[in-house]
Amino acid sequence: MKKFGLAACLLTVWLIHTRAAQAGIVDAPGKDLRVSLITYGPGSIYWERFGHDAIEIRDTASGQAVDFNYGVFDFDEHDFFLNFARGRMHYMIDAERNDVDEREYADTGRSVTRQRLTLKPAQAVQLRDFLLWNLEPQHARYDYDYLVDNCATRVRDALNAALGGEIRRQITANPGAMTYRQQITRLMSAQPWLMLAMDLGLGPSADQPLNGWQESFLPKELQRQVRTVRISDGRNGLEPLVQQERIIAPNRLAEQPRTPPDLRRPLLLAGAAFAGLILMTRKRSRTLYALAGSLYLAAAGFVGLVLLGLWTLTLHHAAWDNANLLLFNPLAWGLLPAVRRASRDLGPSRLTQVLVAVQIAAVLIGASLHLWPGVVQQNQPWLLFALPSWGALAWSFRAAKERA
Repeated sequence: MKKFGLAACLLTVWLIHTRAAQAGIVDAPGKDLRVSLITYGPGSIYWERFGHDAIEIRDTASGQAVDFNYGVFDFDEHDFFLNFARGRMHYMIDAERNDVDEREYADTGRSVTRQRLTLKPAQAVQLRDFLLWNLEPQHARYDYDYLVDNCATRVRDALNAALGGEIRRQITANPGAMTYRQQITRLMSAQPWLMLAMDLGLGPSADQPLNGWQESFLPKELQRQVRTVRISDGRNGLEPLVQQERIIAPNRLAEQPRTPPDLRRPLLLAGAAFAGLILMTRKRSRTLYALAGSLYLAAAGFVGLVLLGLWTLTLHHAAWDNANLLLFNPLAWGLLPAVRRASRDLGPSRLTQVLVAVQIAAVLIGASLHLWPGVVQQNQPWLLFALPSWGALAWSFRAAKERA
């Protein structure tokens, strides 16, 4: 994805139209148009971790080549960050000279790959006309969604429409390699804290099995999937959609892992470490016990409030129905007084006992969901963290009651 101001985007549009009005892709006949899929490898910044792509339209007669991409966003847009939080992000298409666009990515160490596609002249003209129409200011914006309507899916859909739906028909039959959750944790593993936050916030829809069409929300997956597409050669035969594939610039950044990290063991160890801290400090250091317990409950309540807000107040569909609300929720704040009382060997109040019982029951329900048939939210790592943590806190409250 790329960031530009709206003024820069409109200036680009004006330059493209002015330059092309003389000779170039705007009025070139279909026989002179060459279409390629350009795929850029992931970058080092968190918003670059998913990669990027563009459609290159080249006029072989004039030599003009323009990259069309759907990854432009504007920090200066009114209420940008509020819209981002609500899941109402607005992105734009823009166009640049292909040499400028590709050099920008290559200079930062990101790979650049060109796949020349087999499109008939009429299909190339249809695609060119659609992209130029889409580039007009009144059509340039769209409502962005990370998983189902992003820079890669827009490129995919434009190519699919030009080919009469052939890409979708063929790659939908291909099984996906991973789920949305697995792809996200794999790609974000270089930023562990952000990866954990995203995994915690994803609901069960992120764990549905994907096909090739759905998994091509990632540019690299779209690049891989189009290699499998075969189209009519006009002579009662088939030919590959990808005529030629060439690496324009090699990747100079750290390679991304091929598989997602297994979060179960580290989160189990973290939960066990916290439980051990509670058990040890309950008698030996009441101040540390009160501090650790209060921080955990405050964080659990805050996380639950965020998860509830994502579900009820935003359009982040992948965060809806999140079973992690059974593990972390605002009810935890109601237990904060119990930690202070337990640190003074005072028994829990009746309200505290009810809240503890409700919370333990919720955690057990969250664990039992994995016994149901069908696809269930894959939140085992967070269950393994929450079970020992809540168990240790519940034990500390009971121990304080007995001592009192």
